Amino acid sequence: MIDNNTVKVTKAVLIGLVTKTQTEEQTFEYLDELDFLAMTAGIVTAKKFWQKLPTPDNKSYLGKGKLEEVAEYVESHKIDMVIVDDETSPSQLRNMETVVKCRVMDRSMLILEIFNQRAQTVQARTQVELAHLQYMLPRLKGMWTHLERQRGGTGTRGGAGEKEIETDRRMAEKKIALLKLKLKEIDKQNETRRKNRADMIRVALVGYTNVGKSTIMNLLAKDNVFAENKLFATVDTTVRKVVFNGMPFLLSDTVGFIRKLPHHLIESFKSTLDETLEADILLQVVDISHPAFEDQMNVVNQILTELGAKDKPMIVVFNKMDLYEKKNLDEFLPADVRRSLLQEMQDTWMQKTNQQAIFISATQGKNTSELRALIFAKVKELYLQRYPFRAGYWHDYMSTPEQ
Repeated sequence: MIDNNTVKVTKAVLIGLVTKTQTEEQTFEYLDELDFLAMTAGIVTAKKFWQKLPTPDNKSYLGKGKLEEVAEYVESHKIDMVIVDDETSPSQLRNMETVVKCRVMDRSMLILEIFNQRAQTVQARTQVELAHLQYMLPRLKGMWTHLERQRGGTGTRGGAGEKEIETDRRMAEKKIALLKLKLKEIDKQNETRRKNRADMIRVALVGYTNVGKSTIMNLLAKDNVFAENKLFATVDTTVRKVVFNGMPFLLSDTVGFIRKLPHHLIESFKSTLDETLEADILLQVVDISHPAFEDQMNVVNQILTELGAKDKPMIVVFNKMDLYEKKNLDEFLPADVRRSLLQEMQDTWMQKTNQQAIFISATQGKNTSELRALIFAKVKELYLQRYPFRAGYWHDYMSTPEQ
């Protein structure tokens, strides 16, 4: 009996390169992250391929022999698509698809697919559509080459495919212009909204994707923001008013960063990232349990620098301490020794980052009261600097935050 409700599973193989600028260890780590991205998009990874090359092959990304090996695996295992762990050129994609005879998607396109699935607000959906069109514009040629073959075209200028390309290009460019205008209007509305709350201190959660920002948002705002153990669980900015013992401030949860983030997405999402740019205090959330958490911190700091937000007051929140301790500390370690080790880690990272740092577990509630106290102190300090007259209004509320 056939189950008509059975959903076909999309199977993919992943490919990456070890190059003169990317080590073998980094390549394996990036392929693991690509696997997680694929899972987030609902795609099952069947196998990972990698090759050592000084630089990606200009024509087909992989060398000829390795690409043929991938093609044989794709055919014998009925694979639906190949996903490349870098942004590829239109010609590289076309040449790879010719050999492997299935859809080839690069990392940028996969991230765009996930953003498209996750976008909820009009602003986010518009940003994703704009980024997608900007990505596809130089790739239109490959979409119409089949027409020349079907119609016996000679490939000379003015053939059916060439005309279709020009038509599609004009339509895409017109749509891009309209989407940019639409985003400008949304930005104006957001700017008006921000002006209306200009006298409130703003705190923004930033960090790599899947480090627990939305969970911390729920914890601090006592809200129900969507949180899931997937990359880019949310791509919309959420802003909530939070009150600690009568002292209000705005808390925003922004889209997570990721290495090799497509340029078009950064450009399209700049208006969303305005919450980061206009924040008074940044909470950089770090997944301390991740083996490459330092690399992730570097990615976040690099993007913050590019956005011009690196020098803002910051608290580094090392999250998922429960997972870190489970992986790295003996379960029979005496409590006082455990506390001493963790305090030493915290002191080390405060010196290393030159920022206040705290280790917490948002899901377990560990050290969350201390986190509230740190935020409260930072917010209070800024309020007293900007609006000293409010100290009288808050009087004894300016001591400790509510638990």
